[in-house]
Amino acid sequence: MAKIAIVTDSTAYLPKDFVERHNIRVVPLRIHWDDKTYIDGADLSSVEFYEHLEKSSTIPSTSQPAAGDFLQVFKELAPHYDGIVVPLVSSGISGTVASAKTATSMFSEVPVEVIDSRTTTAGLALVVTAIAKAVSDGKSLKEVKYLAEGIVNRSKLFFIVDTLKYLHKGGRIGGASRYFGTALSIKPILHLDDQGKIDALGKVRTKRKATERLIQLAVEQADGKPVMVGVMHANAFEEAKNLQAQLLEQLDCTQIEIYDLSPVIGAHVGPGTIGLAIYAMEG
Repeated sequence: MAKIAIVTDSTAYLPKDFVERHNIRVVPLRIHWDDKTYIDGADLSSVEFYEHLEKSSTIPSTSQPAAGDFLQVFKELAPHYDGIVVPLVSSGISGTVASAKTATSMFSEVPVEVIDSRTTTAGLALVVTAIAKAVSDGKSLKEVKYLAEGIVNRSKLFFIVDTLKYLHKGGRIGGASRYFGTALSIKPILHLDDQGKIDALGKVRTKRKATERLIQLAVEQADGKPVMVGVMHANAFEEAKNLQAQLLEQLDCTQIEIYDLSPVIGAHVGPGTIGLAIYAMEG
């Protein structure tokens, strides 16, 4: 049975015990804020980050890992594994996939498969969770890649933000730009499109109505099938719990976990963001 290593990035913001249980290597992104650089998921907890963000007069920027960061991890893993699978944050919003592919081109000790998840946060967490199960079940690298790509193609991520200023400042606003500058009471419904870029699906007048629309989108995506769901939030745990409870009533959930948004993603969407990632089970 082949031994497959899993490498992902910090935007998945996976629980520490899950990472340790499955021997997952996490390559972090970085946050640059007021002349300081922080390692995502290590130097700042999500609670500390959002508290600071709400009080700060400046908005942090972020950067992807360097190719060398991935190359170092690949070299450390190679003596112990027969292959490496690398599910990562969408190339539509980050250069992380490009860095990993550059590292792969410089590495030949064992096969490496880089998976562009075309999603992030809870969506990436769901992809990594499925990969971890497949690896535990003894699947080959080729089988794991096929499974992961199938999930990527079936997955959707929907979210709402309290304000578009963070997406605008960070240059990730994409198709949501047409709503920038509208009244604060307007809540755009956003998603990651087929290229993994941020786009808008519509707008409503209150966050309550926006949450109702998220649930409606999830029900449409499920189409009556059992689903895997990840609820995500940026310093809005009570809202996330409420969304989780409503989704449990409406859907046949095989799994529905709540995930914090990592600080590096929170820097772009801002506090108060809630959303969900979902894909239907096959068979």
